[in-house]
Amino acid sequence: MKTIIEPFKIKSVEPINFTTREQRVRILQEAFYNPFLIHADNVLIDLLTDSGTSAMSAKQWSGMMDGDESYAGSRSYFRFEQTIRSLTGFNHIIPTHQGRAAEKILFSVVGGQGKFIPNNTHFDTTRANVEFSGAVAVDLPTPEGKQPALRADFKGNMDLDALRKFIEQAGPANIPLCMMTVTNNSGGGQPVSLSNIRATKQLLQEYGIPLFLDACRFAENAFFIKKREPGYAQKSVEEIAREMFSYADGCTMSAKKDALVNMGGFLAMNNDEWARQARNLLIVTEGFTTYGGLAGRDLEAIAQGLTEILDEHYLTYRIRSVEYLGEKLTNAGVPIVQPPGGHAIYLDAKAFAPHIPQHEYPGQAIVCALYEKGGIRCVEIGSVMFGTYGPDGKLISPMMELVRLAIPRRVYTQSHIDYVAEVVQEVYAERERLRGFRIVEEAPMLRHFTAKFAPL
Repeated sequence: MKTIIEPFKIKSVEPINFTTREQRVRILQEAFYNPFLIHADNVLIDLLTDSGTSAMSAKQWSGMMDGDESYAGSRSYFRFEQTIRSLTGFNHIIPTHQGRAAEKILFSVVGGQGKFIPNNTHFDTTRANVEFSGAVAVDLPTPEGKQPALRADFKGNMDLDALRKFIEQAGPANIPLCMMTVTNNSGGGQPVSLSNIRATKQLLQEYGIPLFLDACRFAENAFFIKKREPGYAQKSVEEIAREMFSYADGCTMSAKKDALVNMGGFLAMNNDEWARQARNLLIVTEGFTTYGGLAGRDLEAIAQGLTEILDEHYLTYRIRSVEYLGEKLTNAGVPIVQPPGGHAIYLDAKAFAPHIPQHEYPGQAIVCALYEKGGIRCVEIGSVMFGTYGPDGKLISPMMELVRLAIPRRVYTQSHIDYVAEVVQEVYAERERLRGFRIVEEAPMLRHFTAKFAPL
């Protein structure tokens, strides 16, 4: 196989600050063993998230210089609106400052006490915004998606039998909409097939329930469909993406992922009444309907990014670069979610550190070890992020304990990824030395962002 090269040239660089292991031990202590509390200047390779961390293109930067900063009716908004409408087909395009703002507005309109929102798997802010409204977030992933080591093409799919059973149990009137996250972030960045999206839509239509996509990684999902789903190899990623959106009634999107920008998002839908209510909330909380908390230059950058993300040369490089890291770790015996997802490698913390029980947060132990060993910042996706407490105060852990190594778009080179693989392998070789953590301070919601830990 020929080497797949980066489909871009590097035009501007940012220096990396090198730290010693002794310095990192102190930095971890001062950050209470939470990577979110580490100063970015003290991070060597930052894999905390792929959200808002992309490198923008020359055309995006030139678009920012050309942005129209008019308060109302900005030219940049209409380019933004037309680009998204052409791609998604939705009638109402509502800009927000990022994806969680779109979620907050949407679930403020449709959520509330007694309501249920099913999803293949909610991610953290989606779940938080559903629950903040008073509704209940329900995860219905396919059974294959619950087995990290199992290789399957579309482990991000919705469990259709479980969805039907849940609708019958909860009652269609209590389910204002159903979400599908593409790709399925909490499930290991795994894609959702078009046949599953189509079948989910058909099932929901029987009950009159709308389908919304969490579309922040729609292009990566469409590329997986092209490569893996029969009948789509000859279709363009853009055609596949349009078909994905054609089965939905709306979507939320953090443009900080597949729109290749550092800030921005949107809410899109066909429901006129919901859109009216959403725009009223937008004006109160975000800004006027043609800027929604964003500068005109941000709207320009998003519109340009949504065209660049559909470039199949870019997507080939993007998916292959993640696979490359996954293969190096798998060949070294490191347990990861198989097959590698679109935007990240997910370490299976249960298999990586089986001697640490879930209530002692094995993922957090691995996260801290990777930073201490090599200055790599990543994030736990397990009992810290999604754990809840029962009536007796005991931790209720999620099914999987994962550590996500999210790869920013167009930022790191192959040598950076080789370094990451080396550090992970070294930590894995010393895994029996890892010890768990306890939480000493936490917020009632989205605790992983600000929690403070102490080693056991």
